[in-house]
Amino acid sequence: MKHIADEKLMSRREVQEAFGLSKRYIELAAVNGGGPIMIKIGRSVGYRAKDIRDWIEAHATTSTSQVSGAT
Repeated sequence: MKHIADEKLMSRREVQEAFGLSKRYIELAAVNGGGPIMIKIGRSVGYRAKDIRDWIEAHATTSTSQVSGAT
């Protein structure tokens, strides 16, 4: 995986390509909550690479039965 600058704003499609999170999941998480932090400017939504990495790290677990406290 190539390095993406922490502050680069990425579209949902770019997040999907770079991190493997489905665009549909990110769209639903934006409405329902529980997804990565997003930046909303007008009608545009973007995601900082650092926020995606932090969100993924917060969901690290060793068991499928372990309840994650991070949202």
